[in-house]
Amino acid sequence: MTSGEAGPDPGSAFVAPELPDSAALWLLRHGETEWSASGQHTSHTDVALTDAGERQAKALRSVVAELKPTLVLCSPRRRARDTAGLAGLHVDEIDDDLVEWDYGAFEGRTTAEIRKSIPDWTIWDSGVPGGETASQVGARADRVLARATSRLADGPVVLVGHGHFSRVLAARWIGLPVTAGARLLLGTAATSVLGAQYGTPLIVRWNIPNPAA
Repeated sequence: MTSGEAGPDPGSAFVAPELPDSAALWLLRHGETEWSASGQHTSHTDVALTDAGERQAKALRSVVAELKPTLVLCSPRRRARDTAGLAGLHVDEIDDDLVEWDYGAFEGRTTAEIRKSIPDWTIWDSGVPGGETASQVGARADRVLARATSRLADGPVVLVGHGHFSRVLAARWIGLPVTAGARLLLGTAATSVLGAQYGTPLIVRWNIPNPAA
Protein backbone atom coordinates (compact mmCIF):
# COMPACT_ATOMS: atom_id res chain seq x y z
CA MET A 1 0.00 0.00 0.00
CA THR A 2 1.35 3.40 -0.90
CA SER A 3 1.28 6.43 1.36
CA GLY A 4 -1.53 7.92 -0.69
CA GLU A 5 -3.97 5.08 -0.20
CA ALA A 6 -6.56 5.33 2.53
CA GLY A 7 -6.93 2.82 5.33
CA PRO A 8 -9.28 2.52 8.30
CA ASP A 9 -9.41 5.16 10.99
CA PRO A 10 -6.53 4.22 13.35
CA GLY A 11 -8.91 4.80 16.24
CA SER A 12 -11.51 2.32 14.98
CA ALA A 13 -11.68 -1.24 16.26
CA PHE A 14 -11.20 -4.58 14.56
CA VAL A 15 -14.50 -6.43 14.80
CA ALA A 16 -13.96 -10.13 15.37
CA PRO A 17 -16.65 -12.73 14.70
CA GLU A 18 -18.00 -14.79 17.58
CA LEU A 19 -15.02 -16.71 18.92
CA PRO A 20 -14.91 -19.90 21.00
CA ASP A 21 -13.19 -19.76 24.38
CA SER A 22 -10.72 -22.28 22.97
CA ALA A 23 -9.50 -19.81 20.33
CA ALA A 24 -5.72 -19.41 20.40
CA LEU A 25 -3.96 -16.98 18.08
CA TRP A 26 -0.20 -17.19 18.62
CA LEU A 27 2.14 -14.34 17.73
CA LEU A 28 5.85 -15.17 17.33
CA ARG A 29 8.33 -12.36 16.83
CA HIS A 30 11.49 -13.25 14.89
CA GLY A 31 14.78 -13.85 16.68
CA GLU A 32 17.54 -11.31 17.22
CA THR A 33 19.25 -9.62 14.26
CA GLU A 34 22.15 -7.18 14.28
CA TRP A 35 19.71 -4.37 13.66
CA SER A 36 17.24 -5.38 16.38
CA ALA A 37 20.16 -5.62 18.82
CA SER A 38 21.33 -2.11 17.91
CA GLY A 39 17.83 -0.62 17.86
CA GLN A 40 17.82 0.15 14.14
CA HIS A 41 14.38 0.26 12.57
CA THR A 42 14.12 -2.72 10.24
CA SER A 43 11.30 -3.21 7.77
CA HIS A 44 12.14 -4.21 4.20
CA THR A 45 15.89 -4.65 4.81
CA ASP A 46 16.32 -8.43 4.77
CA VAL A 47 18.81 -8.87 7.59
CA ALA A 48 19.68 -12.35 8.88
CA LEU A 49 19.40 -13.73 12.39
CA THR A 50 22.48 -13.45 14.58
CA ASP A 51 23.89 -16.57 16.23
CA ALA A 52 21.93 -15.56 19.32
CA GLY A 53 18.80 -15.15 17.18
CA GLU A 54 19.22 -18.65 15.80
CA ARG A 55 19.53 -20.02 19.35
CA GLN A 56 16.36 -18.16 20.29
CA ALA A 57 14.51 -19.59 17.30
CA LYS A 58 15.60 -23.14 18.11
CA ALA A 59 14.54 -22.62 21.73
CA LEU A 60 10.99 -21.96 20.50
CA ARG A 61 10.72 -25.64 19.58
CA SER A 62 9.95 -26.48 23.19
CA VAL A 63 7.24 -23.82 23.23
CA VAL A 64 5.37 -24.87 20.08
CA ALA A 65 6.14 -28.61 20.03
CA GLU A 66 2.68 -29.68 21.20
CA LEU A 67 0.77 -26.88 19.51
CA LYS A 68 -0.47 -28.64 16.36
CA PRO A 69 -1.57 -25.43 14.59
CA THR A 70 -4.28 -25.50 11.96
CA LEU A 71 -2.60 -22.62 10.10
CA VAL A 72 0.85 -21.00 10.17
CA LEU A 73 1.34 -17.71 8.34
CA CYS A 74 4.74 -16.05 8.08
CA SER A 75 6.19 -12.73 6.96
CA PRO A 76 8.26 -13.00 3.76
CA ARG A 77 11.33 -11.54 5.47
CA ARG A 78 14.26 -13.91 5.96
CA ARG A 79 14.47 -13.29 9.70
CA ALA A 80 10.87 -14.43 10.15
CA ARG A 81 11.10 -17.39 7.78
CA ASP A 82 14.30 -18.63 9.42
CA THR A 83 12.76 -18.25 12.86
CA ALA A 84 9.77 -20.36 11.83
CA GLY A 85 11.97 -23.04 10.29
CA LEU A 86 14.36 -23.27 13.22
CA ALA A 87 11.38 -23.43 15.59
CA GLY A 88 10.16 -26.51 13.73
CA LEU A 89 7.03 -24.87 12.35
CA HIS A 90 5.65 -25.80 8.95
CA VAL A 91 4.69 -22.54 7.25
CA ASP A 92 1.47 -22.96 5.30
CA GLU A 93 1.76 -19.66 3.50
CA ILE A 94 3.90 -16.54 3.28
CA ASP A 95 1.67 -13.52 3.91
CA ASP A 96 2.89 -10.15 2.64
CA ASP A 97 0.52 -8.44 5.08
CA LEU A 98 2.71 -9.68 7.96
CA VAL A 99 5.70 -7.51 7.03
CA GLU A 100 6.96 -4.94 9.51
CA TRP A 101 5.75 -1.33 9.54
CA ASP A 102 7.35 0.45 6.57
CA TYR A 103 9.71 2.98 8.17
CA GLY A 104 10.35 4.86 4.95
CA ALA A 105 13.25 7.30 5.28
CA PHE A 106 13.89 6.09 8.83
CA GLU A 107 14.81 2.55 7.76
CA GLY A 108 18.06 1.57 9.48
CA ARG A 109 18.01 4.51 11.88
CA THR A 110 17.60 4.34 15.65
CA THR A 111 15.11 6.36 17.65
CA ALA A 112 17.98 8.26 19.29
CA GLU A 113 19.29 9.29 15.87
CA ILE A 114 15.87 10.39 14.65
CA ARG A 115 15.24 12.43 17.80
CA LYS A 116 18.28 14.57 17.09
CA SER A 117 16.19 16.29 14.41
CA ILE A 118 12.68 15.41 15.66
CA PRO A 119 12.59 15.56 19.50
CA ASP A 120 10.24 13.08 21.20
CA TRP A 121 9.67 11.20 17.94
CA THR A 122 7.95 7.80 18.08
CA ILE A 123 6.66 5.59 15.28
CA TRP A 124 3.27 5.53 16.96
CA ASP A 125 2.28 9.18 16.79
CA SER A 126 4.84 11.06 14.69
CA GLY A 127 4.72 9.25 11.36
CA VAL A 128 7.54 8.52 8.94
CA PRO A 129 8.45 10.31 5.70
CA GLY A 130 7.94 7.96 2.78
CA GLY A 131 6.63 5.16 4.98
CA GLU A 132 3.28 3.80 6.13
CA THR A 133 0.72 5.67 8.15
CA ALA A 134 -0.93 4.16 11.22
CA SER A 135 -4.11 3.73 9.18
CA GLN A 136 -2.30 1.75 6.51
CA VAL A 137 -0.61 -0.51 9.05
CA GLY A 138 -3.96 -0.97 10.77
CA ALA A 139 -5.58 -2.01 7.50
CA ARG A 140 -2.97 -4.74 7.03
CA ALA A 141 -3.41 -5.89 10.61
CA ASP A 142 -7.16 -6.14 10.19
CA ARG A 143 -6.75 -8.28 7.07
CA VAL A 144 -4.40 -10.64 8.90
CA LEU A 145 -6.74 -10.90 11.87
CA ALA A 146 -9.74 -11.56 9.65
CA ARG A 147 -7.87 -14.35 7.92
CA ALA A 148 -6.70 -15.85 11.21
CA THR A 149 -10.12 -15.76 12.88
CA SER A 150 -11.66 -17.64 9.98
CA ARG A 151 -9.57 -20.66 11.02
CA LEU A 152 -9.53 -20.39 14.81
CA ALA A 153 -12.52 -22.68 15.27
CA ASP A 154 -10.40 -25.46 13.75
CA GLY A 155 -7.44 -25.02 16.11
CA PRO A 156 -4.52 -22.72 16.97
CA VAL A 157 -3.27 -20.25 14.37
CA VAL A 158 0.34 -19.02 14.41
CA LEU A 159 1.57 -15.72 12.95
CA VAL A 160 5.35 -15.34 12.63
CA GLY A 161 6.37 -11.75 12.16
CA HIS A 162 7.83 -8.61 13.62
CA GLY A 163 7.88 -6.39 16.68
CA HIS A 164 5.89 -3.28 15.86
CA PHE A 165 3.43 -5.07 13.62
CA SER A 166 2.72 -7.77 16.22
CA ARG A 167 2.00 -5.02 18.73
CA VAL A 168 -0.46 -3.50 16.27
CA LEU A 169 -2.13 -6.90 15.82
CA ALA A 170 -2.65 -7.22 19.57
CA ALA A 171 -4.02 -3.71 19.92
CA ARG A 172 -6.48 -4.20 17.08
CA TRP A 173 -7.50 -7.61 18.43
CA ILE A 174 -8.78 -6.14 21.70
CA GLY A 175 -10.51 -3.20 20.05
CA LEU A 176 -7.87 -0.54 20.65
CA PRO A 177 -6.39 1.88 18.10
CA VAL A 178 -3.11 1.16 16.35
CA THR A 179 -1.34 3.64 18.63
CA ALA A 180 -2.14 1.51 21.70
CA GLY A 181 0.57 -0.86 20.51
CA ALA A 182 3.04 1.62 22.00
CA ARG A 183 2.18 0.17 25.42
CA LEU A 184 2.83 -3.45 24.47
CA LEU A 185 6.55 -4.15 24.67
CA LEU A 186 7.68 -7.23 22.76
CA GLY A 187 11.10 -8.87 22.88
CA THR A 188 12.86 -10.78 20.13
CA ALA A 189 11.69 -14.39 19.70
CA ALA A 190 9.04 -13.78 22.37
CA THR A 191 5.64 -15.46 22.09
CA SER A 192 2.19 -14.11 22.84
CA VAL A 193 -1.27 -15.62 22.77
CA LEU A 194 -4.50 -13.86 21.85
CA GLY A 195 -7.79 -15.53 22.66
CA ALA A 196 -11.38 -14.94 23.74
CA GLN A 197 -13.74 -15.33 26.67
CA TYR A 198 -17.50 -15.45 26.13
CA GLY A 199 -16.88 -14.25 22.59
CA THR A 200 -14.83 -11.20 23.61
CA PRO A 201 -11.28 -10.99 22.18
CA LEU A 202 -8.59 -10.65 24.84
CA ILE A 203 -4.85 -11.01 25.44
CA VAL A 204 -4.25 -14.34 27.18
CA ARG A 205 -0.46 -14.06 27.49
CA TRP A 206 1.93 -11.38 26.32
CA ASN A 207 5.68 -11.14 25.69
CA ILE A 208 6.54 -14.56 27.09
CA PRO A 209 10.35 -14.51 27.37
CA ASN A 210 12.23 -16.73 24.96
CA PRO A 211 13.70 -19.81 26.73
CA ALA A 212 17.17 -18.91 25.41
CA ALA A 213 17.00 -15.29 26.60
